[in-house]
Amino acid sequence: MRPISSRIRQSLFDIIRPRIMGSRFLDLFAGTGTVGLEALSRGASLVFFVDMDPRCVKVIERNVERAGLKDRAKVHRANALAPLTWVAYRAGIEQFDLIFLGPPYVDEQKRPLRYSQPMLDNIAAANLLAPGGWIVSQHFKKEPLTAPAGYEIFRNARYGDTTLSFVRRLGEARPSFSSDPETEA
Repeated sequence: MRPISSRIRQSLFDIIRPRIMGSRFLDLFAGTGTVGLEALSRGASLVFFVDMDPRCVKVIERNVERAGLKDRAKVHRANALAPLTWVAYRAGIEQFDLIFLGPPYVDEQKRPLRYSQPMLDNIAAANLLAPGGWIVSQHFKKEPLTAPAGYEIFRNARYGDTTLSFVRRLGEARPSFSSDPETEA
């Protein structure tokens, strides 16, 4: 597990701030749930957390309970790399406005994992992104990433060895952003 740094998390939420209030948020490879919990604290109507590690699931459940957010959060233990056709059923909604994926970069032997591409493809295949929604992929800067058919990567923000790639469906309105020296368009 590679937790998202507070600096990257702050930048992420600065970028998606206008989209958070009332959003349906999917947190894949949720880890300790930091990103999804922040989305809840900023007004997301629902966060569906997915992680395979039972220890992470227990931590997320405990944190959601402590924060008094059980009515707006669902936690599910599953392999996020498997086809995601089950997500809509388990979450109780068909599509999400914001999807964050923060898979691990390397395995125990420090070999690159490159999970972001298969995750984007699985999300597209399961039709989990709502019209006008965004996918944000946190991945190693050298991990190649291409948008699935019908989608486009419209923004990349680099922070050290980490890149946040922002993806949306083709044909949807382009967002406008203020100038950010750490961002590559």
